[in-house]
Amino acid sequence: MTQSIKDRLIECLLKSNLIKEEQLERALKIHKKQGGNLSKILIEQGGISQKDIMLILSQELSIPPIDLTKYKPDPAIVKLIPEKMARSYSLIAISKIANTLTIAIADPLNIFALDDVKTITNFTIESVIATEESIQLAINNSYGPKQIDTDTMFEGTELEDVEVVGQEQLDAEEMALESQKAPIVKVVNLIIDEALRKRASDIHIEPSEKALRVRYRVDGNLQEALSLPKKNQNAIIARLKIMSKLDITETRLPQDGRFKINFESREIDFRVSVLPLVYGGKIVLRALDKSNLSVGLDGLGFSQESLNTFKEALKRPYGMILITGPTGSGKSTTLYSIITQINRTQINIITLEDPVEYNIEGITQMQVRPEIELTFASGLRAVLRQSPDVIMVGEIRDFETADIAVKASLTGQMILSTLHTNDAPGAITRLVDMGVEPFLIASSLIMVGAQRLMRKTCPACKAEVNIPKEVLVKAGVREEELKKFKTVFQGKGCVRCNSTGYFGRKAILEALLVDDTVRDMVVKRASLDEIRAYAIQHGMKTLRDNALDDLLHGETTLEEVLRVTAED
Repeated sequence: MTQSIKDRLIECLLKSNLIKEEQLERALKIHKKQGGNLSKILIEQGGISQKDIMLILSQELSIPPIDLTKYKPDPAIVKLIPEKMARSYSLIAISKIANTLTIAIADPLNIFALDDVKTITNFTIESVIATEESIQLAINNSYGPKQIDTDTMFEGTELEDVEVVGQEQLDAEEMALESQKAPIVKVVNLIIDEALRKRASDIHIEPSEKALRVRYRVDGNLQEALSLPKKNQNAIIARLKIMSKLDITETRLPQDGRFKINFESREIDFRVSVLPLVYGGKIVLRALDKSNLSVGLDGLGFSQESLNTFKEALKRPYGMILITGPTGSGKSTTLYSIITQINRTQINIITLEDPVEYNIEGITQMQVRPEIELTFASGLRAVLRQSPDVIMVGEIRDFETADIAVKASLTGQMILSTLHTNDAPGAITRLVDMGVEPFLIASSLIMVGAQRLMRKTCPACKAEVNIPKEVLVKAGVREEELKKFKTVFQGKGCVRCNSTGYFGRKAILEALLVDDTVRDMVVKRASLDEIRAYAIQHGMKTLRDNALDDLLHGETTLEEVLRVTAED
């Protein structure tokens, strides 16, 4: 009689000494009481990893292991096995030679799985062993994301509720009732829960002709997550609108809302945008985690030189500090980190935002509303009558706002704001182009920081790569730096980073401190190139220099450096 995977696993584990006998006994008690997969119970207890179990079984059963994160199966071969069978048995076809089909399987002693695959394909079956996690990832990459049946997906499972902070207002009775049904509530909870666990900054829920696609933006890049049945589209969208206190009957106009949830002892704000499309309303939810603001400037990843420049600027009692960069470069997070750090009873901090992203206790926050003529400029005039010490202006977009902000910074206020320019010196010329007098800029501006967000190499799968010296020199690495750092790393791609090779992001900052010489150059209307050349000569580290430092310290890749920064 063929030995079961459970009995063989117990035997192998006892031989391996990788797990204590009492841990194994505890896992067996849970298995006897609850059933399920013994391997999963052991992994959940933290005594052993999927990889350990795979290698033990591979050695004992003489079945070769495979790392599917480094192997891309032929799609035509993969689809010899139906998707439902592949997901059910946690297996995937990886090669076919003559009449022999090789499959990667998590449970190589599951004779029912092997027999079913042989019956349906009519091939001789050879097995290799892989972790269940890597097989499921390979299945998602090969067949596409699993389409969920919301009527049956939660049978026999428990999902922690996403607790919405605040009352929900129901407007359209029929849609509201549909959206409150248990499967719909649970699938919305699942989407949000999974996104937060994967560190997603945005959730995109996109209707198409035949399905409802869900994507997560992780480390700046969109990843396919789920495909939901078209029949559930209206109820899911209605559920999200109700949570955001939006009108569920409005389908012709864009809408903006927000809601809060409690997740793992943290309060997460979601900013919600609804866009009417041909096949229904597309919803984008932006996750805003207040705990990210508590790290302060030191936790954002800036180089020590840039950080010192920033801290020097913040010592000034008044003046203007600008953060520049494209949308999504972390400018708002940096400004929020500053005001969170300086927030105390003795200081009156007021913000003007469009929209208010984070609600921070102890700070007066105002949202501009252009439709009722409450613009940045008119709001700033009103704010100045409230005796502020620090004013954060979400963005300087026009001459009127720039002019008021500059003049306010000369009368005793610290002004923090953002601009859209490519580099730090470019902010000066942008203000001049808007019509602000150069002598006012020179008198008010303390510092300009150009910021970008750069993906970090995944620590779980990073490995040394050989990049020719001439390529690094061409990218901007100096000869003396190459002597200090001889190793460059790159992520190979693993389960933890979803095969991207990157895990998390960090900010890089090009910080220009405005000294007397720069002020003189501004008054004399010096060109952008002249200001930039002087700043670099006197210690300003460019975005490219900061990025290359991170490359040589093993924190990112050359590909990411070239993607994020322009050549100096």
